[in-house]
Amino acid sequence: MSVPEGSHVPEFRTIGITGIPLVQRGDDLAGQLVDAAAAQGTPFEDGDALIVTQRVVSKAEGRVLPLDDFEPSAFALDFATRFEKDPRQVEAVLRESKRIIRQVRGVLITETHHGFKCANAGIDASNVGGLDLVCLLPVDPDASCRGLRDAVRERTGAEVGVVMTDTFGRPWRHGHTNIAIGVAGLLPMRSYVGLPDMDGREMRVTTICVADELAAASELVMGKVDAIPAAIIRGYAFDRGEGSAAEIVRELELDLFP
Repeated sequence: MSVPEGSHVPEFRTIGITGIPLVQRGDDLAGQLVDAAAAQGTPFEDGDALIVTQRVVSKAEGRVLPLDDFEPSAFALDFATRFEKDPRQVEAVLRESKRIIRQVRGVLITETHHGFKCANAGIDASNVGGLDLVCLLPVDPDASCRGLRDAVRERTGAEVGVVMTDTFGRPWRHGHTNIAIGVAGLLPMRSYVGLPDMDGREMRVTTICVADELAAASELVMGKVDAIPAAIIRGYAFDRGEGSAAEIVRELELDLFP
């Protein structure tokens, strides 16, 4: 079927940023991203969305720590013994958590100090640069995204949105997906409330989490073992503004699964 002349075909590109060196504590992450994007022939442009994994931000910000930094509490020792876990890692989860929501077959479902509800407070020990190390979430992912946005603007003149991603499981569904845990320069939600649907009925609840959809799209070009920790989404007209990942987290009084 041909496209009528003058019509607009909606599309966007998702471009993995390759050639980024292994990130270390204190690295200029924005500079590495800018240089790598330019070197592969896709320098940043106005309106791009920069999608970056939590792992490399945490590494640059010094949030990869040795397990020996976490002296296990009595709870951590007991839990680790019952479920054959490293008590130091259990203690790290406890310290990064505001509360424990569930304890299921050796997994702690917790609410982090950011308000995220996830397994093991988002702490991971894979792809962290060595054994006996764990990677914690950034202290303030939104602030980290704002810093990257400002640094990209300073270096290139391009005004970009930034989304920081992490991989979460999902209730009722197998598999994991990338979601947004930090944003800057874009509004994470797009509401259709009050607009008519195709039948003319007014929509009352439909609100799309654009930030999560951008995060999920980026994973398709980044992968988990491909050493591509960032991507550019180009051609998608996100709503610009000073958004926050806190807008994505459902308030406790509205949570059906508190």
